[in-house]
This record gives sequence, structure tokens and C-alpha cells, in this order.
Amino acid sequence: MFVGIDVAKDTFDAALGVGGEVVQFSNDNAGFEALLARLRGFDVPLVVMEATGGYQAALACALQAGGYTVAVVNPRQARDFAKAMGYLAKSDRIDAGALSQFAQTLNGHPKRDSFIKALPDPEREQLAALVTRRRQLVEMLTAERNRLAMSHRAARKSIEAIIKALQRQLDDLEGSMANHIAKHHADLAALISSAKGIGPTTAATLLGELPELGHLSNRRIAKLVGVAPLNRDSGPQRGKRSVHGGRANVRAALYLPTWVAVQHNPVIRKFYSRLIAAGKPKKVALIACMRKLLTILNAMVRSGQAWNDALHT
Repeated sequence: MFVGIDVAKDTFDAALGVGGEVVQFSNDNAGFEALLARLRGFDVPLVVMEATGGYQAALACALQAGGYTVAVVNPRQARDFAKAMGYLAKSDRIDAGALSQFAQTLNGHPKRDSFIKALPDPEREQLAALVTRRRQLVEMLTAERNRLAMSHRAARKSIEAIIKALQRQLDDLEGSMANHIAKHHADLAALISSAKGIGPTTAATLLGELPELGHLSNRRIAKLVGVAPLNRDSGPQRGKRSVHGGRANVRAALYLPTWVAVQHNPVIRKFYSRLIAAGKPKKVALIACMRKLLTILNAMVRSGQAWNDALHT
């Protein structure tokens, strides 16, 4: 029985088998237990659900704890599959039914295992939560500072107070991140930080939001992050390669470190200069350097070796 689950904030709809019954449960522990009770006794090769802003996380963990294999897919992929299967209308029940068919298709895919959600690592999850919260605080702090520059003096005192409070929160959070990394990921953080250009915040982001680092091939890690050029060819036509998709937060975290590496890391600087000399636009060259830096970090984590210039000259 292939199961597809469409998750919302308060409820989730589960399609119990392809063309089977669609049942709605509450998105809480009681609903998780009710679903597990319904699945008990059936052979369930795969459960597929969409990533819905974190609302699916607890349910996915409950199913994994119950011994079921779970794949959490991109909503765009799920919708494209539903359209390809002829589901032009959209509702929670229709989406759940389409996801059960998607589960059946993925189960027969030769790269099935690449879609499976890994068992959660509590320490990584905690670090990812801290990294996400830091990013939110930085965004709020930037917004308040921008408002301060053009605010009326009657509102300035309030904005300054908020800026001070946000800065205190940011300092405390960065301290918590540093303590967490020192306690649980010290060796790995030191390994990643041995590359010139990678600072503590970037290392924390890579550790928290890219747990696949060191476990995938260089080509796959580049596609996962969204820095691999993708072809757009059809027949004799050869379209312009471009990058898109992937994990935007990881890309954003790598952007400034790549600029630093272009200036101070001899391996990346030489690679960048060669691309510019070949006539590549600066933005294209920078993204290529980002990909090179990422793939070197991937190889470093996989091999357990710190940065070594001699390996790249």
C-alpha cells in the first residue's frame, strides 16, 4: 500500500493506497497515532509527502519511528507529477491521491534511495534551528536599520530600542551556536573552516542545512545546492546553461565566502582569473568558483582531510 500525505497546519490528508481511501487526521500526536494504527498490518513500501514549511517534520519523524520509509518531496515536483497524471484540479484530497501514485512511481525508480528522507539527527536539527533563527534576526535587524535611516525623530527612539534588543538576541544566539558546535561538531567545523574564506557562520550553515555534505558525489552536491549549470537542449538547439533551484539559503551563505576566497584563497583566485581571462562574465565566474569551493569542501568532509593547496595546483 503506497501512501501519499498532503500536510496542512492543523490537519493532514492521507491517501491509503493508490486509488484508495483518503482520510483526514489532526496534525498532532493523536493524529500520528491514529494514522499508524490504520497502517498497522499493511505492507507500506513508501510514504510520500510534500515539504510544507516545516509542518510535515513531526509527522515524518513519527512515521520513521514507526518503521516506515518516508520521502519528503518538493511541492513543485509533486504538482508537476499531478498535472502529468491528469489532475488539473487541486484540493487536499486530490493532492494526497496524486502523492500516493507518486510514491508508487518513486518506489520503482532506480535511484529510489536518493529520495528517502534520512533519519533525523537531533544535534543537526538543533543547529539548523539556530541557523534559521539567526537568519531571521539578521533580516529583522537589517529592516529596522533601514527604517532608522529615514524615520521621523518621533519614531527613532522606538526603532533604536528594537535594534538594541535584536542585537542582544543575535549575540546570545551566536554564542549558543558556537557552544553547540564546540560540543557536537567541533572536528567537522574545524575541518570546514580550514578553507580560506569559510568563517564560523558559513560553517554553521553548512553543518546545519547541508547534512549531505561529504555523502554525495561532487556533481550531486552541486545540483542539490543549485550551483550546477543545467542544460536546456532540444533536438539540434543548444540552449544557454544556467543554474536554478536548489537550497537558496546555502547558496546565500556561500556567496560572500566565495568573494573572500577569490581574493585570498590562491586556488580559487587562480581559477577565477583563468575564467575571466577566457572571457567569462564575472557573475558566471563567481558561480563557478562557488561550485568549485563547494565540491572541494565536499571532498574534504568525505576524506577527512583539511584544506591543502598542493592538492589543487
